[in-house]
Amino acid sequence: MDPLTALAAIKGGIAAGKSIMNMSKEIAGFFDSVDSAKKQHQKKKNSIFATANEQAMDTWMKKQQAEEAEAALRDLIVNTKGYSAYQDLLKMRRDIAIERKEQERREAREAEERQELIIMIALGIVGAILAISFFTYVGKRLGVL
Repeated sequence: MDPLTALAAIKGGIAAGKSIMNMSKEIAGFFDSVDSAKKQHQKKKNSIFATANEQAMDTWMKKQQAEEAEAALRDLIVNTKGYSAYQDLLKMRRDIAIERKEQERREAREAEERQELIIMIALGIVGAILAISFFTYVGKRLGVL
């Protein structure tokens, strides 16, 4: 969903008498769409169907729409719940984003450690097989086995 559609859904819910507090799912979807539009603008994609200028203009327009929609939501929240409520929302978003990035780093580090452990075990098994094969070969050549 694009930011403007998400914002329209939020405004429609408020017009229908819903409280901002009861629209958490819609607001979360709005912020996801804004973040997506901003990330898309930052990516440097090569499109075989559009020139670099067309691609840049398209992503820039989407980013601008997302920023305008974000400003409209900010005004909506500030007008209904106050400026401090909006600041609390932004702080929570930042804290959760930091927490998620840290969790992703921990998971990546754990995955890397598991991969290293698997490699070490595989090398140990291969080394043991080579050692057994070598001693069996030597034992047969010397007539011990």
